[in-house]
This record gives sequence, C-alpha cells and structure tokens, in this order.
Amino acid sequence: MKRQLILEDGTIFVGEGFGSEVQTVGEVVFNTGMTGYQEILSDPSYCGQIVTLTYPLVGNYGINRDDFEAITPAIQGFIVKEVCDHPSNFRNQFSLDEFFKTKNIPGLAGIDTRKLTRIIRQYGTLKGALCGMDVNVDEIIAKLKGEILPTNQVEQVSTKSAYPSPGRGHRVVLVDFGMKHGILRELNKRDCDVIVVPYNVTADEILRLSPDGIMLSNGPGDPKDVKEAIEMVNAVLGKVPLFGICLGHQLFALANGADTERLKFGHRGSNHPVKDLATGKVAITSQNHGYTVNEASLLNTKLKVTHIALNDGTVEGLRHLEYPAFTVQYHPEASPGPEDANHLFNEFLQMIETFKKAGEKLCQNV
Repeated sequence: MKRQLILEDGTIFVGEGFGSEVQTVGEVVFNTGMTGYQEILSDPSYCGQIVTLTYPLVGNYGINRDDFEAITPAIQGFIVKEVCDHPSNFRNQFSLDEFFKTKNIPGLAGIDTRKLTRIIRQYGTLKGALCGMDVNVDEIIAKLKGEILPTNQVEQVSTKSAYPSPGRGHRVVLVDFGMKHGILRELNKRDCDVIVVPYNVTADEILRLSPDGIMLSNGPGDPKDVKEAIEMVNAVLGKVPLFGICLGHQLFALANGADTERLKFGHRGSNHPVKDLATGKVAITSQNHGYTVNEASLLNTKLKVTHIALNDGTVEGLRHLEYPAFTVQYHPEASPGPEDANHLFNEFLQMIETFKKAGEKLCQNV
C-alpha cells in the first residue's frame, strides 16, 4: 500500500507502507548503524521520533526475543530504503511488518533515504508526518509548521514505580530516564544489586535505599525539560559515587551549573570515534542524542572534560574535580554497536570501592 512522509518544509516522499496504517507525527531523525535495527527501534531514547536508517536493507534477520532494549518501542515511525519480507535467521520470530502491526507502529519503505538524510543534515531535524495518500497535503504541512512536539518524553518511557534486579554485589540505584536494557544487563553481569527507580525520584528517596552508587540512564528529549532530575542530581553529588550515560551526562552537567544546547541533527549511530583525553586512546562508540553539553559553559564549574567527539569536537565525557562522579555522552553498553567503552562499568565499580574504603578509613580515624 502506498503511503507518504510529509515534511514541514513541504518535501514529500512516497513509498510502500508496512506495519500499522496509523497516521503519526514526530521529529524525523536518521541513524547510520549498519546493523542492530531491533535495538534501535526499541531504544526509549527515540520516543516521539520517526527514525530513518541510512543502511539500505533492513529486516533481513527479523525480530527475535533477545535483542530488545525496551519491552515496548516508543518510536513514532520507521523509514528504510528496503524492508525484507522474508527474514532468514535461526533466532527470527517475526518480520518487521508483523512486529510493527502488533505494536501499532507505521513503517515506510522504498523512498530515497539518502536524499532524506541529506535534507536533515542540511536543515537540521524536521517535523514530519507518516500518512496515507488520501490526506490534504497542504493541511498536513500547515499542521506540522504549527505543531509543538511533546516535552514529556522521559515521563512517557520511565518506569512508574521502583523495582529490584537483585544481586549480591554493590547496591546501585539506577535512575530510569528511558533506560536501555543493556545498562541493566551490564550491572547484572557484575552482580550488582540494582534498584531501578522512576525519573522523578527525590534525593531523599534514593539515599534511603542506602546505595553504594547511583547510575543516571540514557533517555529522550531535552535535558532541561527534566527539572526535578537536575535538582536530584545536585542533592546527591558527593554523597554517593555517580555514573551518568547520555541524558544522564547532560543532566549531570546542568546540575553542576553548565549548559546544554541542541545539535543540528544529533549523533545517532554505532561508529562514532571518541577520544579519551587522559590516555589519547580512541574508542568507536554507539550514540543516540540530539543535545550536547556546551563546552564554554564548563569554564566556571567544577567539571573537566574527559572525552571529545572526533567528528565535531563536542563534549563526550565529564568528571567532577572534587566528588566521585563521571559521565559519558555515548553508550558504553553499546546495544547495538561496539563494546570498546564497556570498561567504564568496571571503573564505576572501582570508584565505589575506593569511596567505601575512604569512608571506612575516616571512621577508623575518628
């Protein structure tokens, strides 16, 4: 069935629809990953967005039970050059078409995704509508121009109540701003006793759980829309070791007096080179974000830059100069993507060990 993507600038792409036939509106973005489409479509950080994949053939290994980053996808739509109707893989359970029908997500195939990507790169992310061929195009364009996209994406994808993921190691409170399952998996792998809490948890509620460490997860949208989280981070700093990823990194910066700004078209892919300024080593990283920390705003804070993106020089890592706290803009848990930066979870646990030993020594000297 013919369906179309209409952009707010009036550009129209006509292709073949798959999945749901529902009409949706969202921010149109692109991801450059060559594999990992299941992790991409189920990443809560894409909440409210229509995701375009630059790799041409998608769906060839189907959908399986193991590769989800969230139980329920939060994307508004999915755009590909060519969708595979008959996937072939020993883990395959559903085709993309079948899966999107069950989740009421529309897909569009057969358009020039390269042209769409060039438009986004030139003009920045645009609002778009995935719809049928029987709509009034002028009305849709006018609606898109006046559309104010939701700012409560974190509230939409965060857990509504706290829950445990038990282990016998260090207790880590994981604040869910739109957490990918890969983060929880990495903590579980290290036998952490994890308690996942909602985005609007207070500092007092976290501290009452007696955590050894706090992790701030990834998530969608503008970090400045999550004001309660900024206040919470500010209140727990110095009391418990902290590690932040992606949105958690941006919230950490805001809590320390720095500023964030919107990127023209964001970083979304699994091949982004990031340089560790301390060692000079470069890691190839998985990324998904539309905002970045403004480096100039760090001048009068107690934060130092630890990592930079080699593609555009933006800030990719921060460390507090006084407190046990560090963050990265990229995804060390990958999913999808390379695991070059997976060691950061070990560094977080080592920071917890060091902090606990310092506390024990202080008690002995009192």
